Amino acid sequence: MNNCDFFKQQTPSSRIKASIVAEYFPKYCKILNKCKQTKIAYVDLYAGPGKYDDGNLSTPLLIAKACADDYELKSLVHLLFNDNTYIEKLKANFDQLFPSGTFAYQPRFADKTVGEDEGLTNYLMGNWGSPNKTPTLLFVDPFGYKSINTKALANFMNGWGNEIFLFLNIKRIQAALDNNKFDELMISLFPSTVDYLRKDRKYKASVSERLTLIVDNLFSEFEKETTGKLFHCRFKFKEEDSIGTSHYIIHFTKHARGYDLIKQVYHEFDNIGASLDKDGNYTFDAKKMDIPQNSTFDFGDENVEALSKKLIEKYAGKSLSAKTLFEEHQVKTQFAGPHYLKTLRKMFDEGKIEVHYTDDKQHRASVLLIDNCHLKFK
Repeated sequence: MNNCDFFKQQTPSSRIKASIVAEYFPKYCKILNKCKQTKIAYVDLYAGPGKYDDGNLSTPLLIAKACADDYELKSLVHLLFNDNTYIEKLKANFDQLFPSGTFAYQPRFADKTVGEDEGLTNYLMGNWGSPNKTPTLLFVDPFGYKSINTKALANFMNGWGNEIFLFLNIKRIQAALDNNKFDELMISLFPSTVDYLRKDRKYKASVSERLTLIVDNLFSEFEKETTGKLFHCRFKFKEEDSIGTSHYIIHFTKHARGYDLIKQVYHEFDNIGASLDKDGNYTFDAKKMDIPQNSTFDFGDENVEALSKKLIEKYAGKSLSAKTLFEEHQVKTQFAGPHYLKTLRKMFDEGKIEVHYTDDKQHRASVLLIDNCHLKFK
């Protein structure tokens, strides 16, 4: 499929990808603005036309709509869109929905070529030391993998509050690793590990193991170029007409709250109940969309059992608040808040923990992730 054909009709996977980013960004802004900000930016390097030929909105217009519908956000957010092919079409589509004056900060539209434009590179490679006056969510969704400069993106992550969504065509990357004519692109993507990656892939028995190795190496590249703790969380898209994996969307953040939030969003859009302890990836499979929910494979109980074992191993004989447990434990796992709630409530029902509230209120739920919910592990 070429770039023009891509925007004729929105696929289910494209809809989920756009929805993930559009669901996350407003909540990200609200969290940041608890420490009052003057401006928060959304930067989309490969924005596209904003709308498919079938009328469905893509990420830029979904983001804009979410902000325009919120008084706090339309006064706070600065939208910056770039696309070297579709920028005029995007601006026309944008202006139809959001007339001048909708946002306090006038949206900007650029037609730069990522990887060739010096201004864009300098922006990413700038000095992002504290304080960062404009925390920014960067969305990188190239058509394939061309122009992904891992060092530049990782440097961007050094800015306080900066986060990234990176959409990867994992099939194309896997093929390019086996083709020497793509050496320059692969070195840009894996600047210090490309040789190791090519060698080690040969010893991985399954496709799944090879894909995991690729994404693990990419994260290690980010870690090398980023100061401080870095979190990442992956969401996998299955092929729409076969059993393989086509893409990943990977979220990078330096804050535990952002890591918690993205897992909640991923959990909402995971339609197979992925087994996180085994696979480690939230997943969307378009082939499951028309299958009744009770006939799909549901790994929910598997996640609950796995998390229950981890909690017992760590907290046996200990007492602490549910909030403290969640905040210190979730940063080391792929499990989201709903997994912890479901697991702790099941553990209470099974007599594995005792629960009491310290706020003298009547609570209908056996466990809530709050300070006043006290847990005692047996």
